[in-house]
Amino acid sequence: MSLARRWVSAAYRGSAWLYPLRPLAALYRQLMERHRRAYASGTRATWRAPVPVIVVGNITLGGTGKSPLVAWLVRWLGGQGYTPGIITRGYGGKAARYPLRVTPQTSVTQSGDEPLMLVQQTGVAVVADPERSRGVKALLDDGCDIIVSDDGLQHLALERDIELAVVDGARGLGNGQCLPAGPLREPPERLADVDAVLVNGDLCTPLDVATQPMHLAPQCWRRLATGQTHALTPLPFALPVRGIAGIGRPARFFTTLEALGVHGSWHGFADHHRFTARDLAVSDGQALVMTAKDAVKCHPWAPPDSWVLDVEAVLPPEFEDWLAARLSALSCRRHADG
Repeated sequence: MSLARRWVSAAYRGSAWLYPLRPLAALYRQLMERHRRAYASGTRATWRAPVPVIVVGNITLGGTGKSPLVAWLVRWLGGQGYTPGIITRGYGGKAARYPLRVTPQTSVTQSGDEPLMLVQQTGVAVVADPERSRGVKALLDDGCDIIVSDDGLQHLALERDIELAVVDGARGLGNGQCLPAGPLREPPERLADVDAVLVNGDLCTPLDVATQPMHLAPQCWRRLATGQTHALTPLPFALPVRGIAGIGRPARFFTTLEALGVHGSWHGFADHHRFTARDLAVSDGQALVMTAKDAVKCHPWAPPDSWVLDVEAVLPPEFEDWLAARLSALSCRRHADG
């Protein structure tokens, strides 16, 4: 296990060896509060798009299920008559120039894994740009009338109309400490400021805010080489398999595999891991199983019998009703403002 993964695990467990870092966590918290005040007071400039902006983010490090929620959201918005676009920083990618309009054919080394996965899953316009305001302007040029920001809860230079925060139900807020003594990018009180907190999976530790449930539901198996899909049962490959996951919380993926009756050897990697052929090696006759996020990076080196488990976020009707009402009110307010 890498040092980064050991630290994340310790932060969520509340390991005692992190206690000496709490003075640094207090300093980090002060810096974040100063950062927010600078934008709130106008000391630092912000930019407001002429269309609604929905930010989907989290206040913790590690995977929470944010990207599946982004994919669900743009599909839902499309069904409501909007033309949504996704703005993302493009973590892990390095383009020659920005904004980068991501297509299914874009190199993952340019876009990063999540932007490429999102454009393949949704078919909507996706732009990667560390300067999110510039990226949003590119989406506006492409005809988008509503913007979904993949992450960016802490990127306050881009003004937003709705903030959605995702929390991993199993891990919650960890030890409740800010970096580097804990997993929090912002203090726990930040959740009281967002418009909705969505909990991915069963919530093991209560939160001091109202929440909405969310879970990730497996949809199908997809053969990596051909894109052909198969039903979840019967399994389209032989057991045991080799399972890999380079996501924020690999254990969630492996637990899902076991719930589907898949068994084998599990190999977790750091989030956004750049896979090599060695990472994907399997025994004779053994299948390789991975996440959709990893699939966009593994294609060149994956063995022929490689499979992707595609999942989708599932939200309750109450959340859909709430979101529709918020957007309707927002539209009325924008029209009233001229």
